[in-house]
Amino acid sequence: MLFSDIIGQQHIKERFIKSVKEQRIPHAQLICGGNGHGKRALAMAYAQYICCENKGENDSCGSCSSCLKFAKLAHPDLHLVFPVVKPSGKDQVVSDDFVTQFRESFIENPYFSESSWFEKIGGSGKQGMIYSNESSEIIRKLSLKTYESEYKIMFIWQPEKMHNSCANKLLKILEEPPAKTIFLLVSDAPDTIISTIQSRAQRINVPPIETECIANAIFEKYQLAVSDAQHIARIANGNFIKATHTAEKEELNKQNLENFVFLMRTTWGIKFFNTKSKKGQALKELRTFCDSMAKAGREKQKSFLSFAQYMIRENFMCNFHQKELNYLSAEETVFSEKFAPYINETNVIGMMEEFALAETHIEQNVQPRIVFFDLSLKVILLLKN
Repeated sequence: MLFSDIIGQQHIKERFIKSVKEQRIPHAQLICGGNGHGKRALAMAYAQYICCENKGENDSCGSCSSCLKFAKLAHPDLHLVFPVVKPSGKDQVVSDDFVTQFRESFIENPYFSESSWFEKIGGSGKQGMIYSNESSEIIRKLSLKTYESEYKIMFIWQPEKMHNSCANKLLKILEEPPAKTIFLLVSDAPDTIISTIQSRAQRINVPPIETECIANAIFEKYQLAVSDAQHIARIANGNFIKATHTAEKEELNKQNLENFVFLMRTTWGIKFFNTKSKKGQALKELRTFCDSMAKAGREKQKSFLSFAQYMIRENFMCNFHQKELNYLSAEETVFSEKFAPYINETNVIGMMEEFALAETHIEQNVQPRIVFFDLSLKVILLLKN
């Protein structure tokens, strides 16, 4: 992993590079920050730079024997520890049992999420952990001499998920590690790590990724319009994982917007049209809409209901006429400019509650045609002129 491959975070990169150049590398560092800020990628690029045989002024060379092995996360002096899920019927499990999957995940996408990791190793819906027997493996590996590099690097992702007995067994080696040993602890929740480990590591806070850097990365990766990439970056709030998920759902969100616009305009027509014929036609169209939503599948139904709650919230905020409070895209803004006044303090809570309730009902496998028709009738009652 090269520093140049990492999105933004120039200040942190410079800090890491300076510590290597000045030969003042702390033996234990707690690299922490929010989800999607790039902590894991930064730590790996730092480890590669430390071990690189032909360091450049601002990055690893990327071509020496050490860098080529780091590119595959297969350097013999790089040791990987991360949370895993114990398979049924197995008494003990350590990170090495899943190291192939971890390498695959990181190489494919250094910004992979915790949930995608657990899904990959078959633990979806379960809590991962660094189990107690992992400490014995860590101590054993660090007792060995280095193979190729000057340093041994123990890379621990999510040390907050260590079993207490594992964490306590590592206290001595963290305080007095073997010579030329570096611990890189990458944490999403550093304050939940036992205090005796926190006190033994130098803490480095990784801030949210700069919005402009995320926008540029999204534009290059997904070939979106500049305005769409900028909008996605803004609502990501420095979280590149969130930005990629939003970009990947762009087509689905366009369909959700079409459905939301149709639902609001149709229910508005039933409430405010003056003639029975127009009301009857709108009601007929509404029933057709509910039938089509019932056939869409549960995940798409939940996606629409979640999107609708976002639109209601943003339309309510539009009424304050402060752009910094609003996160609507250009297409969403076109509709909301006229629709926003219909969502106000008298009905916004009721609307949010009804869409949230409908989402809950869908999750509970309630008949979707009934859910959507009932929701539509409640929207008619809640809409205000």
